[in-house]
Amino acid sequence: MAGVFLLFEKRIDHPVFEVRLFLRNRVFAFSGLAALIHYSATSATGFFISLYLQYLKGLDARSAGLIMISQPLAMALLSPLAGKLSDKKNPGVIASIGMGLTGVGLILLCFVQTSTPVYHIVILLAIMGVGFGLFSSPNTNAIMSSVEKRHLGIASGIVGTMRMVGQMMSMGIAMMLIALYIGKQTINPSTYPGLISAMKTGFVIFSILSIFGIFASLARNKKLANNIP
Repeated sequence: MAGVFLLFEKRIDHPVFEVRLFLRNRVFAFSGLAALIHYSATSATGFFISLYLQYLKGLDARSAGLIMISQPLAMALLSPLAGKLSDKKNPGVIASIGMGLTGVGLILLCFVQTSTPVYHIVILLAIMGVGFGLFSSPNTNAIMSSVEKRHLGIASGIVGTMRMVGQMMSMGIAMMLIALYIGKQTINPSTYPGLISAMKTGFVIFSILSIFGIFASLARNKKLANNIP
């Protein structure tokens, strides 16, 4: 059904979903793909880390939340600066650097053990927050500046769609791994090895996704370089 819908939208004069933007606009297509991959690779990180801190490290929900706030705090502090910088420099390059930092954080999370100090988790989350901050605003800037004014509404909708679909895919992967390693059992000391295995497998998958995301982000940069002073 999705294929029929896309084919129909491609052929009509006033489509609801402008498929031709993806086919004719390299920057728009690869920026949207980079956003989809980035959210797919990062959205379930908080879910896994929350379980890790509360079950494997024995922290209460408040303490776990205070630790996890390091990622959105780093993102919130950096995003406005990254957005301003992307107005002056190639946003694709800045977003690619951000995707790279996110990938570094995810790769390092693959090596987390039950004995890993909590401050290591804070540092890794902060690295990912910096990467997210460098990626999000410049990538959105790249998407919005790559289309004509009449397509700004569509471009904005694509940003939201890529974010939502990426979040669903990320959590879908996480739930699949939890079901695979733990099954229908509740999380308890006997299932902790399964939980850590599910978490580490998830971070491996997300790390691989982030590597593909870096290539998708870099693929648009040659075109962007011609438009940015």
